[in-house]
Amino acid sequence: MVTGTRAQITWKVAGTTTVGVITWVTRLAGLLTLGSILIPAGRRSLRGHLAEWLELPQEATVAAATVALVMGVLLVLLAAGLRRRKRRAWQLAVGATVLLTMSHLGLKHVFGAGLVSVLLLVGLIANRRYFVAKPDPVVGRWRAVRVFVQLALAGFVINVILLSVAPRAAVEPMGFGDRLAESALALVGVSGPAVFHQMWLEDLVAAVGLLFGLAAVLVSAYFLLRSAEPAPRLTDEEVERLRRLLDEHGERDSLGYFALRRDKFAVFSKTGKAAVTYRVIAGVALCSADPLGDHEAWPGAIEEYLEVCRRGGWVPAAMGVSELGATVWARFGLEVLEIGDEAVVDAAAFTLEGRTMRGVRQAAARTKRAGYKVLVRRAEDLRPGELAELEVLAANWRGTDTERGFSMALGRMGDPGSVLVTAEQGGRVRGVLQFVPWGETGLSLDVMRRDRTADNGVNELMISELLLSAGRHGVTQVSLNFAAFRALMEQGQRIGAGPVARMSAKVLHFFSRWIQIETLYRFNAKFQPRWVPRYLVYPGVRELPRVGIATFEAEGLGGRSPRLLRLLQRA
Repeated sequence: MVTGTRAQITWKVAGTTTVGVITWVTRLAGLLTLGSILIPAGRRSLRGHLAEWLELPQEATVAAATVALVMGVLLVLLAAGLRRRKRRAWQLAVGATVLLTMSHLGLKHVFGAGLVSVLLLVGLIANRRYFVAKPDPVVGRWRAVRVFVQLALAGFVINVILLSVAPRAAVEPMGFGDRLAESALALVGVSGPAVFHQMWLEDLVAAVGLLFGLAAVLVSAYFLLRSAEPAPRLTDEEVERLRRLLDEHGERDSLGYFALRRDKFAVFSKTGKAAVTYRVIAGVALCSADPLGDHEAWPGAIEEYLEVCRRGGWVPAAMGVSELGATVWARFGLEVLEIGDEAVVDAAAFTLEGRTMRGVRQAAARTKRAGYKVLVRRAEDLRPGELAELEVLAANWRGTDTERGFSMALGRMGDPGSVLVTAEQGGRVRGVLQFVPWGETGLSLDVMRRDRTADNGVNELMISELLLSAGRHGVTQVSLNFAAFRALMEQGQRIGAGPVARMSAKVLHFFSRWIQIETLYRFNAKFQPRWVPRYLVYPGVRELPRVGIATFEAEGLGGRSPRLLRLLQRA
């Protein structure tokens, strides 16, 4: 193991305090610049000094105010990119502060935003070595240019049309070239050659120009600053290396096999004895479960992963980690939050006898009387073509367009060593479960699907039959579903629970209508499992909302708006 002080060097590298100061100074410069426009006294001072210095007509100060407004908003946006050490954010911040500094150097009073911009420029240049995170290598630069041109052109065309169809009572007749000049200047808030007779049309043209001009700058800045979100894909060589680690150390973590999902990246320790797998979502490099391999080598793999996060400007996070895994992650200065419990059943001791198993026993008996028959088989024992049929049925029964699951889902069926459980009625498959290997003697639930028209109790029958026959398959323990926030629900429903606990339980009950928090907990509890706590690892409270969005999106439960994402992808 490595010590906490040494381990924290990778994530909390030298310069963290400096970067934090620069981030806040950038926000301050942006806010002061906005204040110089939005506050009347500052706006009058800016117009007077800037017009005098540049010898501009007073009407042109509207353009100066527009530019300052854009710079102020841009600096506020850039602060988030600087905090994550993005190189492109540093480049844009330097450019913005150079413009602000040059403008203020010509004024009589270099205070407020001017002084802050000078200090910020010096700080940025002096500490450029800390800003190394890569931008989006695929769509960032060229999509930013395309979006800027599209929005600016849209505002320009709209104004040309407005001026072309406007009646003579609203605007003095003018040539096509003047209409083009007026529409172009409106994008930066400058009055052109048009002579308006009605104020509403003048305000409309100015509003359209400024709206699309500002949108062109700010939306294109989003694409320039967005974190890289590359499409993940494990190579065949990486899969083989991960399988070797599972063969040697797979018994320790029931979720280890899910690291073999193809839609992940893998990073290995320098010794090759441990690995971390992750996917990049919403600027978060999200890991699932514990690192693979020898836990003594986990810190080496985590250090390599955190270095990848630093270079990509990604927020490090891990979900579904065990207590041991959380302890190791915490040594790197990351926060730990308990998010629920995994239900693990001791197959050797499982029985349907006794009062506590009455509900499962009755459900299984009822479905058997309805003619259901359960088959428990290894994937290798399926008849030819049966796996493809089961895959089609499972996809049809899914009930959503999105495949849910990330930390406890493999995303495919029929891997060697997997166990498939099917429930048939009259020769027709009505339900299917897939369990993936957990070391040599364990299984972990992956897929649980049933026909929507099947009788209630089919899932209980399939799981109970698997557990009762586990000994014949050499299985001693089975991991079932994950119960999110189980402890909170139990505490809130106890007699004498406090108001906070009761309120937390009510909130979870409310959200269970959409994401089955309480339903899964109740279902798991029927099999009298032992509860194994699982944790979320994240850098700090500030990043928790982003990590939450990435987690929900990875699990197929929501996250960023799909419609908004599709709109931005088409932009």
